[in-house]
Amino acid sequence: MLRAGIVGVGQFGQNHARILKGSVKCDFVGLYDKDRKRADEISTRLDTRSFKDFDSLLSEIDILFIVVTTISHFELAEKALKKNIHVFIEKPITETFQQAQDLIKLAELNNLKIQVGHIERFNPIIIEIEDKIKKPIFMECHRIAPFTPRGTDIPVVLELMIHDIDLILSFMESTVKHISASGAGVMTKSIDIANARLEFENGEVANITASRISLKRSRQLRIFQKDAYFSIDFQDKSVNYVKKSRDLYKVLPKIIKGNYANIDTKDIVDIREIKAPEQEKDALTIELESFINAVESNTDPVVDGRAGARALEVALEIVKKINKL
Repeated sequence: MLRAGIVGVGQFGQNHARILKGSVKCDFVGLYDKDRKRADEISTRLDTRSFKDFDSLLSEIDILFIVVTTISHFELAEKALKKNIHVFIEKPITETFQQAQDLIKLAELNNLKIQVGHIERFNPIIIEIEDKIKKPIFMECHRIAPFTPRGTDIPVVLELMIHDIDLILSFMESTVKHISASGAGVMTKSIDIANARLEFENGEVANITASRISLKRSRQLRIFQKDAYFSIDFQDKSVNYVKKSRDLYKVLPKIIKGNYANIDTKDIVDIREIKAPEQEKDALTIELESFINAVESNTDPVVDGRAGARALEVALEIVKKINKL
């Protein structure tokens, strides 16, 4: 069984530690955090070891989960990879695109796995409908939330929007050719609200809005493709799935002639609400265990280093465009 450890047990990292401690997929060795008081508190709560330094933790594990501020991602991941340890890195993968590239090369050189924490890939509603999403032509995302101090060390593009960037890039079948963006800092000196438009080589378009200064919390994604429309609510874990009615052929002759009398909406389109099935495990548990499974089976992680780097590259370009305004 793989020996796992975690670095960083803050507000978010403590959840990773709790899940790893309770998982039957790995042997959770323990944790390290530069805040010694915090590390001891969480290790006592979970009945696990608190390592006094990072190197000591690395000497006893096979896989490492990195849940610290972005500025430390590269240094910690590089050190782990050089010791032949597989790494899970919370998003964004690194501060710079070059750092991400360097980690990917190092991992490939040593036949190691990198997974990046883009958790929406593991949202039950995405898992439920992803096989129905084929060649989207337009996507629109809104991810907004009330202000909290956590995460404000980075722009909202890298904190929130990057989740949707990753999803968009995973569904689109061509590369980004042009980005336009606008945004502003309202509560902080960084970017608190942003909008970006991505144009792809094959003509597809994506429009993305992210805010951490809104009055409510909402996470929605709309996808248009030639045969269907999806309106996804991540919080409710549901989707309205709209496609051509199977009975369209019955009224098509009337429509062609411009005769719309007595034609009901249901004669033209099927509208279904799909709910994600109840699951024993939450998205974070599924995400972490998928990485462990990928290492054990020597298969590609769902969100590997290259996917994380692609999302980061687009996110950084959006930030650059906004900063030039």
